[in-house]
Amino acid sequence: MNQAVVTKFPVTDGVRHALEVSLRGADELLPVPDWAQKLARAEATGQPLRIKLGLDPTAPDIHIGHTVVLNKMRQLQDLGHQVIFLIGDFTSLIGDPSGRNATRPPLTAEQIRANAETYFAQAKLVLDEAKTEIRYNSEWSDPLGARGMIELAAKYTVARMMERDDFDKRFKAGQSISVHEFLYPLMQGYDSVALKSDLELGGTDQKFNLLVGRHLQQEYGQEPQCILTMPLLVGLDGVEKMSKSKNNYIGITEEANTMFAKVLSISDALMWDWYTLLSFKSLAEITALKQEVQDGRNPKDAKVMLAKEITTRFHSASAAEAAEQDFMLRSKGGVPDDIPEVRLGGAPLGVAALLKQAGLAPSGSEAGRLIDGGGVRIDGAVVSDRGLKLAAGSYVVQVGKRKFARVQLS
Repeated sequence: MNQAVVTKFPVTDGVRHALEVSLRGADELLPVPDWAQKLARAEATGQPLRIKLGLDPTAPDIHIGHTVVLNKMRQLQDLGHQVIFLIGDFTSLIGDPSGRNATRPPLTAEQIRANAETYFAQAKLVLDEAKTEIRYNSEWSDPLGARGMIELAAKYTVARMMERDDFDKRFKAGQSISVHEFLYPLMQGYDSVALKSDLELGGTDQKFNLLVGRHLQQEYGQEPQCILTMPLLVGLDGVEKMSKSKNNYIGITEEANTMFAKVLSISDALMWDWYTLLSFKSLAEITALKQEVQDGRNPKDAKVMLAKEITTRFHSASAAEAAEQDFMLRSKGGVPDDIPEVRLGGAPLGVAALLKQAGLAPSGSEAGRLIDGGGVRIDGAVVSDRGLKLAAGSYVVQVGKRKFARVQLS
């Protein structure tokens, strides 16, 4: 064990503040006393801690739910610590089995390269690029070779591996588990050895893998890392975790107006969880704002502040201001200035066909459902008749609160 762990450093007010920042919104921090001592040592010696986040580039785009761990990285970065954004180009070739009930198909090298190209471009919208170390785990995993892989595998038992929840469930259910899947947590853990990380972050579904890293560091004679898991962000529906498949997400590359409006659509209760996990405001500022709302301030004021902060982060302050003005205009029944123009033929044209051809509805049946629900307006008037046919002319067509088109029909 390193002498640095044995030596007790004083827990100052600065250390207590750093610990509070670390715990903000976290699901679990293990072990808290060890992390407090690491923070104390960093303060006493001036040597920043190494904070690791590994992401497999399994898809090219991320939504704001993915930025919860990035926000935590930024908070620790702002405390002066070194953050390492690790792209798992090697581990992606294996495929992470976390939370899955079947073997995950590995990505091809071409898919990994294509996805990795966009990953950090999006992540740096949250992280301080100048203070971020970018690494690829193929750097040390490829040179490990067959001999090194065998030596690494000898440092962990099958019994310990089968303690992992998804492996245990699949084994008991008689579902197949490929031997290469055991390599994934080992290789993720070896990343911590290679990087000499002091803290590794991940979602709650990554806890087992993070603990493997802690174990392997001890096997290699290193001071073991602490682990910090962050909760999964609840999506727009206020029920399920944010997910593209559930269509309850905000993509970080979505248009500013759409992003702003989507944040405003969440419930008042969910708003405070989002403040904790997504905002860069201090906990004291958030507590004060929450008290103002409890004392009678309109909660929409707080939600607008959150919407502007998030939209500014992924776009700009001016884009956030414009999005606020656009939202106010639409909420009053106004028509934005910059709506798309569409030219269609076939007059007289049925309203459902017009919606589909103008790109305002994915299908005629969905267009009919929107009409039945009172969600379609033409020149400001609600359309209630599915059989309506429109003659040649110019129309402002609105679907819901945010979709508009100026249709020139001939």
